[in-house]
Amino acid sequence: MVKSSYISKNLTQRQIDLLLIIEANELEIFSLEDLVKITGSNVNEIVENLAQKKLLLRIEKGKYCRSNFNDENVLGCFLVPDGIIAYWTALNKHALTEQFSNTIFIQTLKKKNDKLFRGTHYKFIKVHPRKLIGFDTYGYGNRQYRMSNVEKTIVDCFDLIEYSGGFAELLKAFSLSKLNSNKMIDYCMAINNIAVIKRMGFLAEIIEKPGLSAFVKFARKKINAKYNLFDPMGEEKGEFVNDWRLRLNSSREDILEMCKIH
Repeated sequence: MVKSSYISKNLTQRQIDLLLIIEANELEIFSLEDLVKITGSNVNEIVENLAQKKLLLRIEKGKYCRSNFNDENVLGCFLVPDGIIAYWTALNKHALTEQFSNTIFIQTLKKKNDKLFRGTHYKFIKVHPRKLIGFDTYGYGNRQYRMSNVEKTIVDCFDLIEYSGGFAELLKAFSLSKLNSNKMIDYCMAINNIAVIKRMGFLAEIIEKPGLSAFVKFARKKINAKYNLFDPMGEEKGEFVNDWRLRLNSSREDILEMCKIH
């Protein structure tokens, strides 16, 4: 972890012992509570001294990582124990968009202020407990993190488009992704957003999305009397589609172009 000459000249024996314990337990990111469980003693002062010497980095109160630790997904989920990498970040990780955000988007049940750490912004989006589903676990050991699967990522992005990287990019992602009807139905029931269900049902129908016939049938049963804009961030204009109760403030041709369907 550190050069032996640096250890002998600049560290106390207790600091050296703690670094060896961290090394032996393969800890790269950890809390003071983790260290107390392992050592059986209060190591707060030792850890702070190591942080002052830049051998550990203080992420926030009680949470640290090794100085060379750089996994932004692990770090983001570590900051909220129930955290799930989601929205634009997950779209990029699933190779559904080439656009890259300097912000890591994390779903959580907890309210937490956004954080800047080592040049990366972490944005925490508090959601209802029923929405915290549809994820897979990646990595191993101390480097594990959770991320929404493809279907949940698509549904989440339609639910909160402001975190998706843009509506046009989201339409392209919907077109590119391989989606399972049953999962789409489950996640749409979880978000409970009728306007979103109508938008995705109409989109699946107009681009003739393979494998989503059951989802389109489900979406049609959810249609209500209210008209919603197809692009919720767009202007109040365009064609009214009566059978989906949507107003197309983007033309059908533009929608197909954004989806790269010709």
